[in-house]
Amino acid sequence: MKLPVPSLGRSIGAAQGGSRTGLSLLACAAVLALVFGVAELRPPAAPAAPPTGQPVGAQVERTALVCPQPIQGVTGNTQITAFTPGSGGPAQGGSATVSDVAPPSTAAPSAPPAPSGSPAPSGSPAPSAAPGQAPAQAANALVALAKPGVPVAGQADNGDTAVGTSATATGAFAPGFTVTQTTAVNDSHGQGMSGVNCEPSGTHFWFAGASTAGNRKDYVSLTNVASTPAVVDLRLYGDQGPIESDAGTGLTVPSGSSLSVLLTTVIPAQVSDLAVEVTVRSGRVGAFLHAADGSAGADWIPASADPAPSVVLPGMPGDLSAARLVVAAPGGTDDADLNIQLSGPNGWFTPAGHETIHVKAGMVTAVDLGGQITRQQASALRLTPTDKAHPTPVVATLRIDRAANGKSDSAWLTGSAPVGKRASVADTRGGGASTLLITSTGDAATVRVTASASTGGGTPTSKEVQVPAGATVAMGSPEPSGGNGSFGVTIETESGGPVTAARMLAVTTSGIPMFTIQALQDDHSYVQIPQAAQDPGVLVH
Repeated sequence: MKLPVPSLGRSIGAAQGGSRTGLSLLACAAVLALVFGVAELRPPAAPAAPPTGQPVGAQVERTALVCPQPIQGVTGNTQITAFTPGSGGPAQGGSATVSDVAPPSTAAPSAPPAPSGSPAPSGSPAPSAAPGQAPAQAANALVALAKPGVPVAGQADNGDTAVGTSATATGAFAPGFTVTQTTAVNDSHGQGMSGVNCEPSGTHFWFAGASTAGNRKDYVSLTNVASTPAVVDLRLYGDQGPIESDAGTGLTVPSGSSLSVLLTTVIPAQVSDLAVEVTVRSGRVGAFLHAADGSAGADWIPASADPAPSVVLPGMPGDLSAARLVVAAPGGTDDADLNIQLSGPNGWFTPAGHETIHVKAGMVTAVDLGGQITRQQASALRLTPTDKAHPTPVVATLRIDRAANGKSDSAWLTGSAPVGKRASVADTRGGGASTLLITSTGDAATVRVTASASTGGGTPTSKEVQVPAGATVAMGSPEPSGGNGSFGVTIETESGGPVTAARMLAVTTSGIPMFTIQALQDDHSYVQIPQAAQDPGVLVH
């Protein structure tokens, strides 16, 4: 027997005692059947052809950096110098300021911090000034640039409550924006010169060359410029591997504040050579490590480049009195066997008696290289795997000591990236105080070195420098014509290379041969923007 089929033209409820809901469901089913039927009959849209154009280079329009807490002490004197090289970028207006970090409730309103080298976010135009006018200055700015190409220096607060600083450049001031913090201390508990390039906030950092032995008073400085708290873990590695400790776990850094962590509070044992891993569980921080060895010297230990099988440490002066190499193999289960090479005036050579170094997996190894390792010539140190088929990533730091008249100071060099297209350092001084150490790690290279105008006026000067393959060239920094005060130095790779470089600043104070060395690394002024093509097919795939 056939069942009666209801007509769509009359109410189901009237015919069979049903409801209007049944009619709605049946109508929806019919519509869906029609849609899916069309989808089955119509083939998917072909994907758009990939874009044929090459990525386009563009200059960044916002750079954000963090500086550590200034050195404390009665005799400490900390200078912060900011600098944007050349004539700046093509963007209109903008500003560049360095200000004390402050909690959100008291901080001047500003855009959220972005990593250095990031393009300006869409919909958040950088504050600008009218053409020919100086940019507006933040109310709490320690340093504010008036225009690109002219550095500005200011004094940091050395009080007991001093915090780190936040540096932000937008618009024309952003490409290559560089900030250097330099402290001179004439104090037997940590005398010497300490210099550091301010860096972007991050989530993971490696430091090698720290210590808790003898007179060392090393600490990690954590600065949080974000609007939310950060949670940080410190993990230390020694010659026996990772050192277990709960004291460095779950450290909270409130928003707009800095935290100093003395390494002797993390591990009670005296360990001569340490690697320190800083991991940020939530948020982002600026992380820096300061080493102080009593009257023997002090300086900031730069964060290492990411662990890699080959490492180059530029900036060894010819007049060093001692050198100590510290290498860590932090990851994996493989030991590291590395060749040690130095870059002299005629290329790479292997130092007699220090041909190789063996580092056990997860551990730290150190070796004293002595004061004659460079043959009294400027150099760079390179580590490469003895067996290229078994590369093991490592981090490395080199402690350099210079002495005169029974007094000394120390600096720490670390694995650094090449100069790339352009790199700058802000705090350079004339009168023979500054030396550039430039190494071509590959082919022979030609670089252009430019000294900017100084904080007290003057005009820029430039010169071309030829660097033979595998060689290190040491030269007094060019100086601006006229003016006085600190100035910026910019190195640009014109051909050949790659090139690594460092600037040594040396000033004798109270008979102490104070010095500090900062590497110059690619300022990432340019970002590559890939070509894109419209693909309507994504709507029906």
